Amino acid sequence: MGLFERYLSVWVTLSIVVGVVLGQVFPALFSLVASLEIAHVNLVVAVLIWVMIYPMMIHIDFAAMKDVGKKPKGLALTLVVNWLIKPFTMALIAWLFFDVLFARWIDPQSASEYIAGMILLGVAPCTAMVFVWSQLCNGDPNYTLVQVSINDIIMVFAFAPICALLLGVNAIAVPWQTLLLSVFLYVLTPLAAGYLTRKLVSGNGITKLGKTLKPWSICGLLTTIVLLFGFQADVILSQPHIIVLIAIPLLIQTYGIFALSFFAAQRLRLPFNIAAPACMIATSNFFELAVAVAISLFGLNSGAALATVVGVLVEVPVMLSLVYFANRNQHRFE
Repeated sequence: MGLFERYLSVWVTLSIVVGVVLGQVFPALFSLVASLEIAHVNLVVAVLIWVMIYPMMIHIDFAAMKDVGKKPKGLALTLVVNWLIKPFTMALIAWLFFDVLFARWIDPQSASEYIAGMILLGVAPCTAMVFVWSQLCNGDPNYTLVQVSINDIIMVFAFAPICALLLGVNAIAVPWQTLLLSVFLYVLTPLAAGYLTRKLVSGNGITKLGKTLKPWSICGLLTTIVLLFGFQADVILSQPHIIVLIAIPLLIQTYGIFALSFFAAQRLRLPFNIAAPACMIATSNFFELAVAVAISLFGLNSGAALATVVGVLVEVPVMLSLVYFANRNQHRFE
């Protein structure tokens, strides 16, 4: 691994600190960047995520994708965890902590909104960032793409009904523009660019290009972290105790889902380059969609929006720790 990858946790920590500091020193600048959005999708963050994903897309061999169906176990693991387990365990853990364990410190109205925000995170499986986690685990890029694509298709049809069921409402206004635009920006566009690149560049050239672009992918990740933490600097500093209370059940849910997925992948005897991305997809969240839905349903300053923002805050450090754990335990899949 290169210098960036070897000390990635250090760079992420520094990016978090820099983001919070800059958010306090230059609030007007971050407000301006935050206002550059379409359908609740921030255009600057979208470009940075694109920069992260494109270097991974050029490694996708479309001719080899026809063989993905010969290895259905990894895909089945992801789908079962994402749609039959994760949303419901998230709702259960949220209720346990905010309606029972933390009831003495949080008023009922706020507690219900925090629960709603966590549910929205649990029903939105990861779309974009999972390509980063897959690359860091040396995952099969073709298989990862298929897993993400099928999850996106299911999300179009299942997101609203599951949210409605778990939130206990008859109808939920899903920002379809946000969902479709996110899939277009984070999956389809870099995928098309990667396909065209493979058409124009020879095999050895693709390998060299991938090595050249890899540091840019990490830079895109770190810059995204700076922006996200800069956007939420006031919330982080003004309500640290609430942030901690929300983060506790989110951490338990995330590590619990990963442990379940990791154990199941071992029992299914999946190869590591399929098992690791499958576990990452099952564990991480499509936080862009969750934040957008929380804002549209409950308001910008609601407890639900805050809970989804905390999901953003814990996502990257936690997923990096899981990438490290997976790589350290690669021998379990040999």
